[in-house]
Amino acid sequence: MIRIYVYKNCDSCRKALKWLRQHGLGFEELPIRETPPSKQELARMLEHRGGDLKALFNTSGRDYRELGLKDRISDLSFDEAAELLGGNGNLVKRPFLLSDTVGLVGFRETEWEQALVG
Repeated sequence: MIRIYVYKNCDSCRKALKWLRQHGLGFEELPIRETPPSKQELARMLEHRGGDLKALFNTSGRDYRELGLKDRISDLSFDEAAELLGGNGNLVKRPFLLSDTVGLVGFRETEWEQALVG
């Protein structure tokens, strides 16, 4: 089953949801601000992203800038990052999609096509 974390005012999230529906893929939609991904889900996504911790963060968001994470991210441990991300859904790169075999952040249609449709 696909779980996708989205923010209702996010254009990329709306495009991703539309794309999933157009391809007939069932999914569970979760509000990323109110229900951020769990530490276990963040760990799984980190594996899918090749260990790139920065890939999990919404680096263009206001919260990211206000917390000065640009200068600190390379020094964060996974536990520290998971605490930040789990406590503030605005920090999480979205859309954030996990299935049993796939982990995708952001919406790039060709990447989604390859990963989910084959």
